[in-house]
Amino acid sequence: MNNRFESFTAAIFEISRCWHKLVAKEMNKFGLRGPYAVYLLTLAGHPEGLTAGQLCDLCHRDKSDVSRAMMAMKAETLIFRSGTGYRAKITLTEKGLAAAEQVSARADQAVEIVGRDLSEEERTVFYRSLEQIADNLLELVQNGFPDETE
Repeated sequence: MNNRFESFTAAIFEISRCWHKLVAKEMNKFGLRGPYAVYLLTLAGHPEGLTAGQLCDLCHRDKSDVSRAMMAMKAETLIFRSGTGYRAKITLTEKGLAAAEQVSARADQAVEIVGRDLSEEERTVFYRSLEQIADNLLELVQNGFPDETE
């Protein structure tokens, strides 16, 4: 067995599982599902507003997921839509901005706590490595293995 693969898979799975539990708990405070945090924080980073299509692209999610999330966020009065349909601009309300600030602060706190045993240099290398691994995995998924023939 390939111990490196097993270690990598187990670590990524455990990080993802625990992170999703933490996010779900935070988002529950706003009547939302955990995965919707990505939309909340993405919208907070674009005060000029985004369309549903832009959210799909930025968050790497499909139209149906974005639509469900926006309906839920609108029901909780966290967003405002200027117009109707897929091209309408979506912005956060004051309540939405406050929610995004709270979720962001808690995420920062969690990252600080879980990384407390790492030096600043180790953290920098770790995050750079994770980003590169994610980019490489995305490329592999999109293009397939180099030796694959179609």
